[in-house]
Amino acid sequence: MRTVHAQRQLLFLVMTLLVGGLILHLSESPALAAKKFARKECVDCHGKFNDKYLSMKYIHTIVKEQKCEDCHLRHGIVPKLLLKKDGNQLCFDCHGRDKIGLDKPKVHTPLRQGKCTLCHNPHASTTPHLLKGDGPESCYACHKKEDYEKGTIHGAITKKGCGSCHAAHSSTEDNLLREKEPKICLGCHDSGAGSFKKAHGGYPVENKRCTICHNPHSATGKKLLRSSAHNPVATGGCDGCHNPAGGPEPFGVTQKGSELCYQCHDAAMLKGTGGVAEHAPFKSGDCLSCHRAHTSEFAKLLTADGNNLCFGCHQDKNLRVAVPHKVITGDKKGCLSCHRPHAAPNKGLLTLAGSDLCYSCHAKTKEGLKNKVQHVPFNGGDCSSCHDPHGTNFAAMLKERADTVCYGCHTDAETKFKKTFTHKPVMNADCVSCHGAHGSAEKNLLKNTVPQLCAPCHADLMKAESGGSSHMPFNGGQCLTCHDSHGSNVRGMIVDNEAKLCFGCHKSLEQGDKASKSSHAPFRGGDCTKCHSPHKAKLNKLLLAQGTDLCVSCHKGTKERFASEKIHTPAEQDCQTCHKPHNSGQPSLLTEQLVALCGQCHSYDRKPFADAHLGISATVMNCMNCHDPHSSKDPKFFKKMVHAPFASRSCSDCHVTGKQ
Repeated sequence: MRTVHAQRQLLFLVMTLLVGGLILHLSESPALAAKKFARKECVDCHGKFNDKYLSMKYIHTIVKEQKCEDCHLRHGIVPKLLLKKDGNQLCFDCHGRDKIGLDKPKVHTPLRQGKCTLCHNPHASTTPHLLKGDGPESCYACHKKEDYEKGTIHGAITKKGCGSCHAAHSSTEDNLLREKEPKICLGCHDSGAGSFKKAHGGYPVENKRCTICHNPHSATGKKLLRSSAHNPVATGGCDGCHNPAGGPEPFGVTQKGSELCYQCHDAAMLKGTGGVAEHAPFKSGDCLSCHRAHTSEFAKLLTADGNNLCFGCHQDKNLRVAVPHKVITGDKKGCLSCHRPHAAPNKGLLTLAGSDLCYSCHAKTKEGLKNKVQHVPFNGGDCSSCHDPHGTNFAAMLKERADTVCYGCHTDAETKFKKTFTHKPVMNADCVSCHGAHGSAEKNLLKNTVPQLCAPCHADLMKAESGGSSHMPFNGGQCLTCHDSHGSNVRGMIVDNEAKLCFGCHKSLEQGDKASKSSHAPFRGGDCTKCHSPHKAKLNKLLLAQGTDLCVSCHKGTKERFASEKIHTPAEQDCQTCHKPHNSGQPSLLTEQLVALCGQCHSYDRKPFADAHLGISATVMNCMNCHDPHSSKDPKFFKKMVHAPFASRSCSDCHVTGKQ
């Protein structure tokens, strides 16, 4: 009762203190309470950033007015999560989409991708418009600077920067131009000036695109002409191709199609002698399919660079493959390493016929023609029978997986090799691990002689060892005597079941087995490798273990008895003292009749023997009726279970003995 009363008093005291504290808290002045919970400004903690930004010439208005929370949340885990909105959506709250021109057909890539900060610093900058770089430097973050700093640079870039011609955010024109071409050019260049007319041979170019001849940014030559200029353009001889400048159609040409080109370019020379193949555009006279008429940034006035020009039509050759031909990807000549652009004396516009073209680079491969044995396609110069000349997804530019390519000609092999046990190279489609793809000094295009060919993979078998024994085929390097090199339905990839294979050489064993009364189970089952190594062994006769150890590896019951019983001397030393290993004319694989066999060690005519056997003649006895030939707990090797009269040696109770 007292305990309950004490608990109530304690509870009353605690409640009194809590209520009192609350009253005191509420009685504080509003000003004091407000001061305790007043928020700090961002700059109270981020002072270094604030000082850095305010020291710059161009400051974002919201930074200058310290309105950090216009963009940032007060709380967050990482800075990125402190922004109120993602990407450009935050910027659009102040900078309207319509002002930036997002509704126009051409929008600057960073803006379209929501990356205003790729060009602008969101806080402050040393350059106008909060740009990260000064003038063109801001653009060079994405655009290669070297393209704008060649020998002759457009004055618009050096004086006013990229913005003099291009809009920063969006435009109705290609390349974000502020106006259409040539109007934008004529804003600076006076087409009526004498120097302008003289430079253009008097032709009325003010309505033509200037970039047909000029690079708008920079060029290696004078007058901003593109790096590859048609000679008439470079020398001011426009009338070499066009009608006179003062005529009714000054930009018309004096000849139609390729006939105009052939006034200077010899068609016969381009076609060459003995041509059997012509490039379709060349044949149809469509020179402008590949070449520009005036200038180009690519050699020989080409419309595109190297392979890209060819891939414009030959799209199937522009596949992204794992193993492309190096001349396509790494050689400056690209497709022209093998093909002529106009005409050639060989199919496919090839510069040389067949394998001669391949050998112009693969001279080492050509040495294979000296081999004694040659692959038929290689010997016939038909490299494309196996290889794709442009590229593939398979090693060595093979058209398909190696085995698929090989089976294309070796049609019976695919079925023949589908066996239960398959050689690893066949299984892995690696025919060339054993066979030379082009030629070899060995038959069947083998890369080496057997067993040298087998040695790299089967090195453990090839190790030289002293003593012991080795199988004659193995020792003579005749691996294929026993094994099929591709596949087999028999374990170990042997050419036939074990018995037939072994009897093929060991004929006497097979013949002896026909007349035998007993045969060893492994021998009878054709499992020769149960006892013998098929290749080599440290013991004689290719045996896997020494003497009795080999036998008890199967006869485990005998082995267990040997551990606890007295062992018959022959059984302990060598089982073959009494047994033959393969077959025998006697039961139980005995080497001879039981009486004669036991008599080799036990003298039947000695008195102790006669006394022990009660004078019974050995010729009428079967030793194994009473004795265990291998081991026994009994000193005389009697069997475990014995007849009572026998145990007391009272043989005469049942038998007529010679002992009276």
